Amino acid sequence: MNSFLIKNGQLVNEGQVFFADILVEDGLIAKIAPHIESSADVRVIDAQGCYVLPGMIDDQVHFREPGLTHKGDIESESRAAIAGGITSFIEQPNTVPNAVTQDLLEDKYRIASAKSFANYSFMMGGTNDNLEEVLKTNPRNVAGIKLFLGSSTGNMLVDREDVLERIFSSTSMLIAVHAEDEATIQQNLTHYQELYGEDISVEAHPLIRSAEACYLSSSKAIALAEKTGARLHVFHVSTARETALFRNDIPLSEKRITAEVCVHHLWFSDEDYASKGNLIKWNPAVKTAADRKALWEALLDDRIDVIATDHAPHTLEEKAKKYSQAPSGGPLVQHALVALLEASKNGQIGLAKIVEKTAHNPAILFQIEKRGFLREGYHADLVVVNPAQPWTVATDNILYKCGWSPFEGQTFNARITHTFVNGHLAWENGEASAEKAGQRLLFLR
Repeated sequence: MNSFLIKNGQLVNEGQVFFADILVEDGLIAKIAPHIESSADVRVIDAQGCYVLPGMIDDQVHFREPGLTHKGDIESESRAAIAGGITSFIEQPNTVPNAVTQDLLEDKYRIASAKSFANYSFMMGGTNDNLEEVLKTNPRNVAGIKLFLGSSTGNMLVDREDVLERIFSSTSMLIAVHAEDEATIQQNLTHYQELYGEDISVEAHPLIRSAEACYLSSSKAIALAEKTGARLHVFHVSTARETALFRNDIPLSEKRITAEVCVHHLWFSDEDYASKGNLIKWNPAVKTAADRKALWEALLDDRIDVIATDHAPHTLEEKAKKYSQAPSGGPLVQHALVALLEASKNGQIGLAKIVEKTAHNPAILFQIEKRGFLREGYHADLVVVNPAQPWTVATDNILYKCGWSPFEGQTFNARITHTFVNGHLAWENGEASAEKAGQRLLFLR
């Protein structure tokens, strides 16, 4: 049965919350109306008491395939994503090998076409010496170019200013950056190594990967974008000081410089290192409660445009190593949307603003074709959420291949009951469909 009628739900879309029915046919939203009659060939889903949202578009994930599949793979992590209401993802190039040639990039698309439960795109990676390959990237079917301005896997640190300027000057595609100043980080790390040797506490992480390192790199990237006219997107802003670098006085569609914040920087602070340890060791680091407060303020007043996850799983064995050896990153796609809904229940953010930052704005910012909104004729990427069905994150309901979550033990009041991907019912009441309905994202450029 390829047709569905979602009845009696409250739709959250384009700044409004309203009752309406949605008819899904042939993978698309066929009709939205206050009342739609059902027919024999349509499966009816009663969304009484539930919200219906456009699926979240996560603009930054690391699904670890190829080369790091002991941590996660496209099948396992996209299944966790649809369980969490994420219907599309943009994955990063620091897999093994790094996606820094067109052939290696297309290898990832081939894998996803067979294995992904969610819609997908992959970023092309820039290095100090692959500009020719970068310029071959097709803007119609690739999300953008990713540059690491702080240390990363393999040869992906772009630390030559002449190379950066050539890339910024040579492509019209969106350039997304991980902005941390490597020289500052290494200087800070040396200081703590001199003090503590290999016994550095994880609580020093936000001091090593400091607010200064973030601001220095972000401000340089923005200055270069302003100089060259490049289209710049700054990933995972984590400090109060950085928020002043971004504008909210023009519409998103007119911005040439945009910003993203991640769920973990909105949820945790440096006070949580004592209990969570390396489980909340991310790059950039989770910083102070004051930084977190400023990030919320910038998100709500539209200096920050997008909420994402930076989902980056590692095994518990890897995370159990001492701070200096434990990798940075953690799994988040299954729990990001429910964490935001919990923040909404607590009065931190409205439902319409969540949808704006997780679905509408990623679609606008990346110019994604016919996704991110509840509109007739758009792909039926939909999420049904019961706001009053509490559950607690536990080992037996975690879907990440790595088997753990920084939210373990947390009770959320909202539950994702249904997720549609291209009109296919991909997730229903705790079970994923056997069919993988993800499609390659296309871009209006």
